[in-house]
Amino acid sequence: MKAYIKIFLVLLGWNNYFTALGQSTELIQIVAEGRKTSIRGLSVVSNKVIWVSGSGGSVGKSMDGGKSFTWMTVPGFEKRDFRDIEAYDDQKAIIMAIAEPAFILKTVNGGKDWYKVFEDSTKGMFLDAMHAVGKNIQVIGDPINGKAFFAMSFNEGETWETSPKDGINLNDGEAFFASSGTNLQISESNNSFKSGTLLVTGGKVSRLLNARDHRDQYSLPLLQGKESTGANSIAISPSGKNAFIVGGDFAKDTMRAGNAIAVKFTPSVQFSQPQTPPFGYRSCVIYLTNKIMVACGTSGVDISEDGGMNWKNISKQSFHVVQKAKKGKSIYLAGGNGRIAQLNIQY
Repeated sequence: MKAYIKIFLVLLGWNNYFTALGQSTELIQIVAEGRKTSIRGLSVVSNKVIWVSGSGGSVGKSMDGGKSFTWMTVPGFEKRDFRDIEAYDDQKAIIMAIAEPAFILKTVNGGKDWYKVFEDSTKGMFLDAMHAVGKNIQVIGDPINGKAFFAMSFNEGETWETSPKDGINLNDGEAFFASSGTNLQISESNNSFKSGTLLVTGGKVSRLLNARDHRDQYSLPLLQGKESTGANSIAISPSGKNAFIVGGDFAKDTMRAGNAIAVKFTPSVQFSQPQTPPFGYRSCVIYLTNKIMVACGTSGVDISEDGGMNWKNISKQSFHVVQKAKKGKSIYLAGGNGRIAQLNIQY
């Protein structure tokens, strides 16, 4: 078969795939909306169990795949913003409250009671993201005395260790966005750079960092230079060979220039610009397979079927975060006004 015929058939399949998506009226199904909370924390344990967290001290939980949610306001934290959540099952979850003093709380009885496992009242303290792999949990925060704040737990959040004084130096105007809890990813691979904890920064400077080896630092070819620009989210492919980073300018959320970059880890770290980038600022990106990906932001939701090289906008609805089930294939999004939705696609 001649090369141009192969290319034509690939493009035809690509167009048919997205045409089918565009014709689906229930592609994004709203399952909850109207509560006065902005949701940025989302943890999908399984096809049935979903936890969310947000402003106003709000935490929500569904045990029936989003058909119904039980909402709770954590006593004493009514005015706090829980920007991230990590859940282990329908009973055990950990929430992270931003700003000083910063708190991390835990429940082991489904949210009936919460107890404090971490507190830090250092001036300027602002926690941004949290990621858990097994019993290992790591948290990143904005710089304190010019160094990235870092905390870790090795027992499901019961006790914590903070970063040493020789932590990662950040540049003036460089920090982390607390937009979706996904600018930190723990990678347990033994393959050079991606082994460790990968971080992406934003603001006046945007970089890819490895918390395990401070020598691994790369300037990102993304939009940067203002407080509202830079990387917001990083996802690592199931194979561990690639990653994808999204961001842009949240103050100009329909701008597409410099809002995404693909990363290849081997034989060395390499960056590739998408041919068709996401359709605006994006605060979160995830892999469903090594090729199929979803990204979301305040100006819409996009999907890619080729590892992030080309993106198709499937919705103009605003969402802060998207996650797939840790055990299962369900996909959920969450955002402002208590909005939670299920993304119905086959993969």
